[in-house]
Amino acid sequence: MNAVSAMDADVLGYLAGALTTVAFVPQVVRIVRTRSARDISWGMFAILSIGVALWLWYGIRLASLPLIVANGVTLALVLAICILKLRYGSRVTGRPQGGTIRTKEH
Repeated sequence: MNAVSAMDADVLGYLAGALTTVAFVPQVVRIVRTRSARDISWGMFAILSIGVALWLWYGIRLASLPLIVANGVTLALVLAICILKLRYGSRVTGRPQGGTIRTKEH
């Protein structure tokens, strides 16, 4: 692989990593705003955490900066979701959305 192809591959890796990593940000924001992580699956996030950690290890072994950066940040976000699940996971309802509580009119 020549230098231009290697650079193109790294750009592709950074783009793919950025998109898949940023995908977790709305979930973190939603959990923090609603203070509820009730619907987050422990099993899914446990498997995802292990998979991302293995991708990170693989990236380190290959010395691939795009893999290391993307999976390092993704692992941090996934672990943040797990911590928020521990903190807010058992709540049945979160904070009302929109900041107001609606009541029935009689």
